[in-house]
Amino acid sequence: ADGKTYFSYAQVHEAVSSAAPAIQAFKPDVMVAIGGGGFIPARMLRTELKVPILAVSLELYDDATKTANVQVIKKQWFDETSGVGKLVCGRRVLVVDEVDDTRATLQYCIEELMKSNAPAEVATFCVFNKLKPKKGVLPAGVKMFVGADIPDKWSCFPWDAAAYGRDIRAHEKVARWCAGEEVAAAGSHSVGVRAQLALALAAGCALG
Repeated sequence: ADGKTYFSYAQVHEAVSSAAPAIQAFKPDVMVAIGGGGFIPARMLRTELKVPILAVSLELYDDATKTANVQVIKKQWFDETSGVGKLVCGRRVLVVDEVDDTRATLQYCIEELMKSNAPAEVATFCVFNKLKPKKGVLPAGVKMFVGADIPDKWSCFPWDAAAYGRDIRAHEKVARWCAGEEVAAAGSHSVGVRAQLALALAAGCALG
């Protein structure tokens, strides 16, 4: 056991889709995806929202050490000379990331947007929210949308499969096993992705 939680593409897609109706009611004009974790969820969400995606890159966790940096590091932001920032100014903006862990990255990103790009309104969407005390605080008036709450364990997403020593097929199999899909398939084909996700979240899946 390695104490990690593994998610399949189907589980991520289901969590994104479950939040889409509430996000549509917010009526965002543009999404800002926090790289690298927010890129794929934002693309999934664009099918529902049909709005442009802008990209920024922020780093709180060091991939090599799996530990938090002292502060959020801005690695890529809008190139103002290209006019990309104008797509945010005066618009309704949805900031997208894969997981709300300490909330420090979300706080930093939203405060930077408000300071330098003057959006009309900001909301944020995270596919998963870790059930833990948060260090960051969102500015007043910022709405937050979440696909699902999860235990406070290290999250392994399918786009990072190679980082954990697996190819994508092996990763997806572990994630499905964690979610109970393999067991359900042996006895009943009626268990859907939502039920599988619930099983995984309840178990906190700690497989190696």
